[in-house]
Amino acid sequence: MDFVILFLSVLIVLFSLYFLYLQRNQNYPPVIRGWIPWIGAAFEFSKAPLNFIAEARDKYGPVFTIIAAGKRLTFVTLHEDFQTFFTSKDVNFEQAVQAPVQHTASISRDSFLKFHPACNTLIKSRLILSNLPLLSSQLSEAFDEHLELLGTGSSGELCDLVRSAMYPAVMSNLLGKYNSPASHSDLQEFKTIFQTYDEGFEYGSQLPGIFFWKWAKSKQWLLSLLGKMILKAESSIPAEKSSKTLLQHLVTTITDRYLPNYGLLMLWASLANAIPISFWSLAFILSKPSVYQTVMEEIAVAFNGKDKRKTTVSQEELKQLPFLKQCVLEAIRLRAPGAITRMVVRPLQIQNYTIPAGDMLMLSPFWAHRNPEFFPEPEEYKPERWKKADLEKNVFLEGFVAFGGGKYQCPGRWYALMEIHMFVALALYKYEFTLLDPLAKPSSLHLVGTQQPVGSCRVQYQHR
Repeated sequence: MDFVILFLSVLIVLFSLYFLYLQRNQNYPPVIRGWIPWIGAAFEFSKAPLNFIAEARDKYGPVFTIIAAGKRLTFVTLHEDFQTFFTSKDVNFEQAVQAPVQHTASISRDSFLKFHPACNTLIKSRLILSNLPLLSSQLSEAFDEHLELLGTGSSGELCDLVRSAMYPAVMSNLLGKYNSPASHSDLQEFKTIFQTYDEGFEYGSQLPGIFFWKWAKSKQWLLSLLGKMILKAESSIPAEKSSKTLLQHLVTTITDRYLPNYGLLMLWASLANAIPISFWSLAFILSKPSVYQTVMEEIAVAFNGKDKRKTTVSQEELKQLPFLKQCVLEAIRLRAPGAITRMVVRPLQIQNYTIPAGDMLMLSPFWAHRNPEFFPEPEEYKPERWKKADLEKNVFLEGFVAFGGGKYQCPGRWYALMEIHMFVALALYKYEFTLLDPLAKPSSLHLVGTQQPVGSCRVQYQHR
């Protein structure tokens, strides 16, 4: 028995030395290991991941690897390497996100790899620019209806006011009016449960649900809700393809038992990023008096005395609000996701380093958008910087990567920009808002999705 233990110990040491030799001779990037095997730097990294990334870049250079919970996270931080991240055949998006999808939506690996390409194509084809007029009219009416429910005036958390108006409107637009919360109590229940799911999404994507029972319970509630929504969608599919909701298109795309699970992913994707950015857009505008004045002057000209009690906005009218669109894009720039990822499937060369297969290749839009080469005074909210972009041709500023890139660039980006642009315009036209708190700070705790606000951001509002 003692001999066996000795033999195994020697074997482990030899393997460790072998892999250490390989790493030193393969010219891998600098590695931040921590001091506990397998766990690595996970504890330090999780405390404030955005700050950790910035400090690691300053200390180790533009490419570095973090060992965290058995994974190798290799960050690329130079703009010149972003094209490799997005387009190299040696990296794979689906393999990078498959396990998190399995954790957050309970979709099997085989199902995800089979149906994800079709889902991506579906969303891209239904939410392209040419289809937005089919969606914008109904969305505008829904926004108007739910903004009116805020009443003649009061005060409250700006983030909660945005959720109250946008959740049901966007759900009605993409999932069907019959699938939008029908009453105030239904909406409050949905808001509470979806918020629990959304706030725990990042941790739930990495760890089993048994560690987050409240989050796991919210996931099951939402899956049950999506099952009911799908039954309603299936029972009312229109003959005309153009009249189908996005959910009804999904029903005819997914043919296995995970249809409600894909519906949950679609629901999360449609609400989890656009709603926070709508909050940030309003908060930034309200916190800058000169910006607010310019926006309101632009809206007044474009809307030309529209009824403030029943207000709809067309695509053509949105085109008359270019400065407001610049405000939205500047909010997106400053509150972009902490990290996006690809799986390295074959050894990859970046900056004279070899990135081994199996590494998670990471890129931080949050920090990419703070590169002064592309965004002078990067921490400042300056909507006017977007004048240099050709937004009429939907060309963003160089260095802007909030929507990703390559084959798996965000398929719903044009819809998201349209809904945020529209909602902010309607909210500001119908209500006069006054900030009661300083502009909220973004959380440094999360890498997935739009940055969330920390602390209170209350407003007083009055119907115009």
